[in-house]
Amino acid sequence: MKKTFLWIAAILITMSAAIYQRKSGPTYPRAETVTLGDSTYQLELIRTSGERDARIKMPITDTTVHATLFYKRLGVAEEFIPVQFALKDIRYHGFFMTKVLRKKDETALAAYLPQQPPAGKLEYYIELYKDGRTTSVARDNHVVIRFKGDVPAGVLIPHILLMFLVMLFSSVAGLYAIFKIDRFRRFTIWTFVLLFIGGFIFGPWVQWYAFGDWWTGIPFGWDLTDNKTLFAFIFWIAALFGVKGKGRPWLIILAALMTLVIFSIPHSLFGSTLDYTSGSVTQG
Repeated sequence: MKKTFLWIAAILITMSAAIYQRKSGPTYPRAETVTLGDSTYQLELIRTSGERDARIKMPITDTTVHATLFYKRLGVAEEFIPVQFALKDIRYHGFFMTKVLRKKDETALAAYLPQQPPAGKLEYYIELYKDGRTTSVARDNHVVIRFKGDVPAGVLIPHILLMFLVMLFSSVAGLYAIFKIDRFRRFTIWTFVLLFIGGFIFGPWVQWYAFGDWWTGIPFGWDLTDNKTLFAFIFWIAALFGVKGKGRPWLIILAALMTLVIFSIPHSLFGSTLDYTSGSVTQG
């Protein structure tokens, strides 16, 4: 019975960390609220895009509402470029979009940001007009969107699943060590192996497809995502010494605690950024 409760606790810890990391990260859509007359709209302004023009859409079908998207390259001294929104019928296809993300066909105001090279970033804001009045969205705090290469599902999905299992098995190992359940040794080894495969095989593979680099953490750069993986791995190397002989459970507890802290740091924070002036990609 104790093991069942510990597994439930580990799952809750893992889910909470994953949700927090995703929603607090710089690539998660930014929520904005805009009021036009008697109507209030909830907007989700995207902050990441693949190898295509980025569609910015608003759930507005009122034909008396007009809107303009203004954008420029991040870090470049240039004027904002205006793009007009237009009503479009948006259709979703494929299992992932319709079943996993549960996207439904819709009609919405939409405008497009031009595709950028991998790690290129644009900043943008929106102005809406109705009945002679203008309302701005994100004008004083621009939304920043980063572009990346498309990562094949056969690479991205295993990476995500493996890192999820790392967090789960890490929590189980730490809880088992706290309550002195001997199988903490087994889960320590599993956490180490999964972290190596997910973080140092599939992780760099994802990085290569997305930004053209295998590794951008220490000693080659300061990409926070890569460095999170590196520091977590160091703690689990130390944890391996806690499974020998009589064992040192405190090493496993420390590794599990630090993994929770490390993997709660928002994903892609201080990630790769294209310097439009030099053409180089920087991290950190």
